[in-house]
Amino acid sequence: MIELRDIVQTYKGSSGPVEALRGVNLEVKQGEVYGIIGRSGAGKSSLVRVINLLNRPTSGQVFVGGRDLTTLDGDALRVARRDIGIVFQHFNLLSSRTVFDNVALPLEIAGLGQSEIQARVEPLLELVGLSALRDRFPAQISGGQKQRVGIARALANRPKVLLSDEATSALDPETTRSILGLLKQINREFGLTIVLITHQMQVIKQVADRVAVIDAGRIVESGPVMEVFTRPQHATTKSLIDEIVPQELPESVLARIRTLMSAGPVGGSQLLRLAFAGAGSDAPLLSDVIRRFGIDLSILHGQIDEIQGQPFGTLAVFARGAREPLQAAVAHLRAAGVAVQEVIQESASAVPAHRELADVR
Repeated sequence: MIELRDIVQTYKGSSGPVEALRGVNLEVKQGEVYGIIGRSGAGKSSLVRVINLLNRPTSGQVFVGGRDLTTLDGDALRVARRDIGIVFQHFNLLSSRTVFDNVALPLEIAGLGQSEIQARVEPLLELVGLSALRDRFPAQISGGQKQRVGIARALANRPKVLLSDEATSALDPETTRSILGLLKQINREFGLTIVLITHQMQVIKQVADRVAVIDAGRIVESGPVMEVFTRPQHATTKSLIDEIVPQELPESVLARIRTLMSAGPVGGSQLLRLAFAGAGSDAPLLSDVIRRFGIDLSILHGQIDEIQGQPFGTLAVFARGAREPLQAAVAHLRAAGVAVQEVIQESASAVPAHRELADVR
């Protein structure tokens, strides 16, 4: 549905050219919810504005529905943009127009008659739950309701793609969940392809099917959301995921680890971080490992959550036993689909200050 090929976006800066996007390649499948996440200044806004050519890239190609938008201009580009709706962070509603009239605006611009506008807008207001507020002005409705108006307006031209540019970042958590639920409903019912631009992993976790992480104008990691959450590879991804599943162990846990490590010989011990996901998460793997390999496992820290109804989580465990059974236990966990990481230790008798994790899959 959407394909970006070697996108470069360069702006003129006060001290020279600024590269906002550096060779971005991206493919979004029809009917999926695709998240693009990054910190402020990473290039997210530049990227979303390239998709509908509000910003024409310095070089590269933008395909939407098989058509290269970079070859279009004038009327042809304006017509093509009708297939791409966009929801903005700050709503961008016209204060002098009612809820109904704000939703109707793109249809008026497209030249539709009043009866056809009525026939399109009324169902959209019903969809977003605002039929009763159709005659109110933006100043008379809440932030979440304003964003629902923005979503209805973005759907007015019956687009094939919906871009959401930080659409929930100005909303409280409860309203955010309701707006994301609405977007997911729209995706399911209409098969609409949705691209979510955000800096919040909570947003990605709730609705996205796949995700790309952007940093300094480059896509540094991408893949299915469950895979990226449970097996992050890039430092930026790990930092972003930290708000959902902390990547560093609390000091209180480290103190307990030091106590365990000082309780006896450490040659046959490992401090492990286990990441698990999916339907097998409720299997009694730890008790099975203890029985099968005759090792001791102490659970020190953990968190369990869900990604769109699928469980995922992490556990920090201190494993003690003979070296060969420990290695066999790690292999057994990996074979069962658990990502196993060993906390790097600077020495065998102390927990390091770094607390970084080395993948031992």
